[in-house]
Amino acid sequence: GWCRNLKSCASRQKSMLGSSHYMERQVEFAGMLSDDEDQNPDFHNWNKVKIRYCDGASFSGNVKDELQNGTKFFFRGQRIWEAVMDELLVKGLRHAKQAFLTGCSAGGLATYIHCDGFRALLPKDSRVKCLADGGFFLDVEDISKQRTLRAFYSDVVRLQDLKRKFLHCSSSMDPGQCFFPREVVKDIRTPVFILNPAYDAWQVQHVLAPEASDPQHSWQDCRLDITKCSPEQLQILQGFREELHDAMREIKQKKDWGIFIDSCFIHCQTLNSVTWHSPSSPRVNNKVSHLSSRD
Repeated sequence: GWCRNLKSCASRQKSMLGSSHYMERQVEFAGMLSDDEDQNPDFHNWNKVKIRYCDGASFSGNVKDELQNGTKFFFRGQRIWEAVMDELLVKGLRHAKQAFLTGCSAGGLATYIHCDGFRALLPKDSRVKCLADGGFFLDVEDISKQRTLRAFYSDVVRLQDLKRKFLHCSSSMDPGQCFFPREVVKDIRTPVFILNPAYDAWQVQHVLAPEASDPQHSWQDCRLDITKCSPEQLQILQGFREELHDAMREIKQKKDWGIFIDSCFIHCQTLNSVTWHSPSSPRVNNKVSHLSSRD
């Protein structure tokens, strides 16, 4: 996720979401990062790098001032991204014949944000694509008719001075709108594969039915398990699915792009061997996501 104000960013500082001092030294490479051919037939023998996330704005901030209200904060995710890319290029990325930028959740949003920049770093004759997993966050009203995520994103954009980064942003737009994938993708030229559940579990819990918008706790069971939703709640979930399809209408016209939308109540799917490549993987027209993304 992201942090929207100094208080929430401060709470992340002394955790793996705020500093490499608190990150584990070993992480699992599973799903599409696995080196097991059975689990990951398409990418098991690729060079793979996992970029750790600690800036709270999907690697997009570049604030010069180190002090915010007298406290040291480094809102410089863009610089982290550039430093990592510089090192990888020296290690051999600049000679890549094929390259694939992927990310999940906040990393999925980062994939949209940095896709063209990643393409620009690599040889013109290389084959470069991007895959955003569970990163298509929607600018929709929640169950109390509030745009909770837009308000949250507006705080992130103001805090880390992001509006000037996004060329698609007009002065008439709410700052938070600039950060939504529906807007970010308008300028992307590199082919992108979008993997997203129609009933994204994180978005159901934090965008559609956040706790603050449900004082009566009428969504408490449904938001955690959609098999416990009432008929009225299921109708609202169907509306959420329709919002996703509507937001992707323009994307369907983009040449060389791909979309895989399944009906799972899940968030990320590429980093889990069960959802990425197994007999029980989600299927659309009898195709699983790993085959679709390879194409």
